[in-house]
Amino acid sequence: MSQTKASKPDWRMGGITVAPVEDYLYSLLPARDEVLTEIEVEAAKRKIPIVGPAVGRILYQLARMVGAKTIFEMGSAIGYSTIWWARAVGADGRVFYTDGDRKNAEQARRYFDRAGVAGRITVKVGDALELLSEEKREFDIIFNDVDKEDYPRVFRLSVPRLRKGGLFVTDNVLWSGKVADSKNSESSTRAIREFNRLLYDSPGLFTTILPVRDGVAVALKK
Repeated sequence: MSQTKASKPDWRMGGITVAPVEDYLYSLLPARDEVLTEIEVEAAKRKIPIVGPAVGRILYQLARMVGAKTIFEMGSAIGYSTIWWARAVGADGRVFYTDGDRKNAEQARRYFDRAGVAGRITVKVGDALELLSEEKREFDIIFNDVDKEDYPRVFRLSVPRLRKGGLFVTDNVLWSGKVADSKNSESSTRAIREFNRLLYDSPGLFTTILPVRDGVAVALKK
């Protein structure tokens, strides 16, 4: 998808990859279907945070690589990433959508119906951390995209609920480069720094940060 600098949607983020390389990467992406394209346009218009198509493809690929059938998504907004996950798990898989905004959930349901994946998705409205804490099962993948100040708490909640060989995937871990700025002391930046250190220091995880869009952390549970 090629776009001029002036028309770049917010979900492109920027600040991690140099602009010409980022433009090139997005220009390579195949066109999305009608539903995903509509969500991308809606998100850009309303400034709704979504992962965008480059990261969406990573999520799909990761799920297929580990044969994921159960995915818990923390912070789903209007369901863009949820659709990528749902298509990856197949008809016998299950993705748990969570969001604190009931209107987001209602809009997401309509997108799920149109995308043909509604039967694979359980929609839960409420605090994602509380909803995950209620789960007693283990998941193949847990995806973290909630408020950044909560990232350290998400780490402590998620790892015990992940199966051995499962993936803990987190968006925005480079935070537009703010994590590398020693002068930045914002609470969100400090929380992400703590979270990234927790990932890499954990003996039970093997972690890599992918410098795509706003940084995607992929942690494999040993």
